[in-house]
Amino acid sequence: MKKVILITGASAGMGKEMAKELLKDGHIVYGAARRLEKMDDIKKLGVNVLAMDVTDEDAMVAGVDAIIKAEGEIDILINNAGFGSYGAIEDVSMADARYQLEVNAIGAARLTQLVLPHMSSHSSGLVINISSIGGKVSMPLGGWYHASKFALEALSDALRNEVKQFGIDVVVIEPGGVKSDWSEIASSHMAKASSDSAYSDLATQFDVIRKKAEVKNADPIVIVNLVRKAIAAKKSKTRYHGGYMAGLVLFLRKLLPDRAMDKILMSQLK
Repeated sequence: MKKVILITGASAGMGKEMAKELLKDGHIVYGAARRLEKMDDIKKLGVNVLAMDVTDEDAMVAGVDAIIKAEGEIDILINNAGFGSYGAIEDVSMADARYQLEVNAIGAARLTQLVLPHMSSHSSGLVINISSIGGKVSMPLGGWYHASKFALEALSDALRNEVKQFGIDVVVIEPGGVKSDWSEIASSHMAKASSDSAYSDLATQFDVIRKKAEVKNADPIVIVNLVRKAIAAKKSKTRYHGGYMAGLVLFLRKLLPDRAMDKILMSQLK
C-alpha cells in the first residue's frame, strides 16, 4: 500500500538511497535535510524535498505542517539524520558533545513528538529510528557518538511500549559498516580533538584501522532493504541489523562479559 514517508538526512548516504528506493516502491516520499541543493537529484526523480535541520524547532514544525497540509497524514517517519564526531571524551568540547546528542537523539525525539499526533489520529503509523551497532557497543574515541545512539535505542524501547495502544509501531535499524562519508567526517573531528593530545597514538591507530575496514563496508541498499522489510511486515521485528560486521559484533556483545569485550575491541587498535 502507498504510504506517506518522511525521511530525515536525505541529502546523502543511506537517507538519499532510502528516498530513491522507497519512491520506486510507489510511496509518497518526503526527503528532509539542511541543504536543499544536495537533494536536487532526488527532487528530479519525484521526491518532495524539505529544508529541515533537526536542531531547529521552527524548521521541524514547518516541515511536518507542510506534509500534513499536502497529504493529510504521515504514515512513516524515518529518523535517519545524524553524524559521527569522534575524539576522546576528555578532549571533546561540551559544545560539540551537546550538538552530537542534539542531532542524533534529541532531534529525532522532537520530530517524533511532532508526528505522533497525526499518526494517532489515524490509529496507525511506523517510526523507524536509524541507530547503529554503535548503539550497543561503545568504542574508545567514540564515546559521545555512542552515547547518542545508546540514547536513541533507549528512547525507541520506551516509545514502542507507549504508542502501541495507538496502533503505532517503533523499529530500530542497526547498521554496521556501510559505504558513506560518515567515517571520514568522524575521523576529521577526531583529528581536530585528539591528534595533539595524550590520546594521539590511539587516534592514529584508530584511523589506520578505519581506513582498512572501509573497503569492506556494505552498500547502502543493504540498509534500505531492512527498511523495506520493516515497512512490509505484518508484524515487524523490533530491531534489524545489517552491514559489515553487524551480526558478529552484536552477537559478541550479547555473549561476552564487559572485560572480554574490552579486550577484543582494544586488540583491534594495536
